[in-house]
Amino acid sequence: MNAAAMPICRDDLLQAEFSRLHRLSRTSAFPPLELRQDWLKCLESMLQENRQAFVDAISQDFGHRSAVETRLAELFPSLEAIRYARRRLRRWMRPERRGVSLWFQPAGNSVMPQPLGVIGVVVPWNYPLFLALGPVVSALAAGNRVMVKMSEYTPATGALLQRLTERYLGPDVIAVVNGDAQLAQDFTRLPFDHLFFTGSTSVGRHVMRAAAENLTPVTLELGGKSPVIVARGADLRHAAEAIVAGKMLNAGQTCVAPDYVLVNDKDREALLEELRRAARRAYPSLADNPDYSAIINERHCQRLLQWLEEASAAGAEVEQINPAAEDWRPSRKFPLTLVLGCPQDATLLREEIFGPILPVLSYDKFDEALAYVNARPRPLALYLFDNDALRIEKTLRETVSGGVAINDIALQVVQEDLPFGGVGPSGMGHCHAKEGFMAFSKLKPVFRQSRWAGTALTRAPYGAGVERLLKWMLR
Repeated sequence: MNAAAMPICRDDLLQAEFSRLHRLSRTSAFPPLELRQDWLKCLESMLQENRQAFVDAISQDFGHRSAVETRLAELFPSLEAIRYARRRLRRWMRPERRGVSLWFQPAGNSVMPQPLGVIGVVVPWNYPLFLALGPVVSALAAGNRVMVKMSEYTPATGALLQRLTERYLGPDVIAVVNGDAQLAQDFTRLPFDHLFFTGSTSVGRHVMRAAAENLTPVTLELGGKSPVIVARGADLRHAAEAIVAGKMLNAGQTCVAPDYVLVNDKDREALLEELRRAARRAYPSLADNPDYSAIINERHCQRLLQWLEEASAAGAEVEQINPAAEDWRPSRKFPLTLVLGCPQDATLLREEIFGPILPVLSYDKFDEALAYVNARPRPLALYLFDNDALRIEKTLRETVSGGVAINDIALQVVQEDLPFGGVGPSGMGHCHAKEGFMAFSKLKPVFRQSRWAGTALTRAPYGAGVERLLKWMLR
């Protein structure tokens, strides 16, 4: 068994994996189109032929993960990303012609996308397949080798992906490594040509510091508190159903899940009732419901409960939507929990919730809702439910966020022709679409001189001819 097939737990094995891929990236610096297409095709075959194995492994890691959610939110977008890249790869790889100034005619200019080399990808636990393969697809399309560090919270998924990537692509293309937080720190200190991290803002700061030691450029896909604004005149039933679906998908453990809702005072009670109805319709039971996923572990479950207790002790009203009045604790199937009157200094309104807890806040005038969002760190996503074109345009112009969805939740992430990424504390850089390919490419400028070039006129020794030329050039 070679090093790529073993659980890598020592720094020397980690360094050996990196060194091997680094050497290959330098000796084969520009993999041709046909080879890159083959890599992507092998990745597609790996997913298609092992769908149930991935469903089972992810469910094992979570204690229970809805099989439908894994197929819908992990397998489907991963396959779509591969197919999208394969269809467009020839066009993306083609050098782009650029203009040449009159003074340098008849030379030629172009920009050539070139592979960076070895890309490091640090994967979180909440969507361990999609958030691994999303950047991997872009990196392979761009012609790079890839090292992937899986989360220690998803060991079954990590072991499966490690085994299957070696079988389908071989150790000379991608190395998947598994291990604890110390291994993750060692991983981020490797001198990658680009480091892609998905996770929390606090950990992202440590990753960026580690990468800075090697001047490694980073893409950080972080999180934050993604707001939902419900404007007057919006379809409250539609808004509630979309909010509940987005909040309870993966039990709220989604970086673009709606974190809190801003609703007009006059619509607050009506929206709350629609939220209750939507949750009961979607999830009439929890503990034995195969459609509802569990919180990843007891530590995160306790974190959510502590934040609720803090808010309640400070005067907030806490309402759990538990239609069958079940004891959900053994299964960690945390109910949708509405929080009303939450103090602004409560942890629920300061930190990303990452669970099925939904603070509902109210406003009087629409501008107050925009001001509330703008007074806080820029979010990864912003959601607006509105049918007024002027208010929609005003929101798009006057707020800054990683992405926006109008009259729905989270679907901006699975649009393959849209880039995905945060801004400020919610991240930097992009993945998906052509922007993902470009993130892992060096856009190399190329100047081609013509045999008929007149640049000799500008070389020493200078004389009257250069003076006349400069007078014309600087006119």
